[in-house]
This record gives sequence, structure tokens and C-alpha cells, in this order.
Amino acid sequence: MEGNNIYIKNMVCKRCILTVSNIFQENGITPASVELGTVVLSEPIPKEKQESIRRRLEEYGFEVIDDKRMRIIEQIRIGVIEFVRHPEYQEKINLSGYLQDKCRKEYSALSKLFTAMKGISIERYYLAQKIELVKELLVYDELTVSEIADKLHYSSVAHLSTQFKSQTGMSPTQFKMIKGHKLKPLDEI
Repeated sequence: MEGNNIYIKNMVCKRCILTVSNIFQENGITPASVELGTVVLSEPIPKEKQESIRRRLEEYGFEVIDDKRMRIIEQIRIGVIEFVRHPEYQEKINLSGYLQDKCRKEYSALSKLFTAMKGISIERYYLAQKIELVKELLVYDELTVSEIADKLHYSSVAHLSTQFKSQTGMSPTQFKMIKGHKLKPLDEI
């Protein structure tokens, strides 16, 4: 936790940003900015406060990332989640281009590192995140399967159904009919 940038694992939403901001402020530190995965400080944290902040972060399921490779992995994870959760990005750029821009590294290097460290390709991780979003939208029951396919830029309902069935073992319609759905937290996918 040295320097002005602190990298934090498992930040996946706006509530995470708020929680992390509050943890720093509880300890008398006002970050210059807090984004998914990163806290930027105007000055380094005094040693006596570092352990307190680290403990509080861990209480909420966050983790300070000290290893450079793990920072890149977390940037990739956050990038994939952002890309999936904001389908409008897909109208402008593909996933590999988005991750290259976000991480400032060649996609092939990112892909090799992610696969080596996580044991799954970026593409499979992206698909798992996308299917989890489809499940979430099905549970909310506000959109039809056709509307979900359109919203998430699937080429067709059949394409969505094929991917969904390969990941879950059932069709979107079968999934929708099951009561008591258990959605996975984004940081556990």
C-alpha cells in the first residue's frame, strides 16, 4: 500500500466505490479519486493507518493488490464486467480493443497472462459474465428473451439460447420458469 495509487480487488460496482471511499474517509484519508479497482491519493498513507484500512477493506471482501501481475488481472476483470454491463460499448469497439485501451497493453499479452493466472481465457470469462447478466435479466422478468438478445447484441435469440444452454445446461425459458434463482456475485464468476 505504498505510493499514490492503491489497487483493490473485488470492486465491481458503484456501491463498492462508495464503500471503499467511506473506509478511507473513516481513517481520515480523502482520496483524490476512487474508481473500480483503484484509489488515487494525493499523498501516501501514513504507515500507522495502512493496516487499519487493509483490515477494513478485507471485512467488506476487498483486498489490496500488491503484485503487479494481479493488478493487471484485476484491470482485465473489471474491464470485462464494464464491457458486459454497458452493452453500448459494444457498438463502438470489440472486447479486445476495449481491454487494450483500458490496460494499455497488447491484447495477446493480456490474454496469456489472464489464462495463466486464472486458468480460464478472457473469452470464456467474458461469456460467463454475459450469461450471468442474462440470468439476472431473466430473474427480473422485465424483458423477453428476444429483447435480452437484442439489448446484449446477440446475433439472434438462437445464439443467446445456445450459449446459455452450453453454460447452464438449460434454455433461457427453462431457467425463467425455475423459482428461487441464485445469482452469483460478480466477483465470484
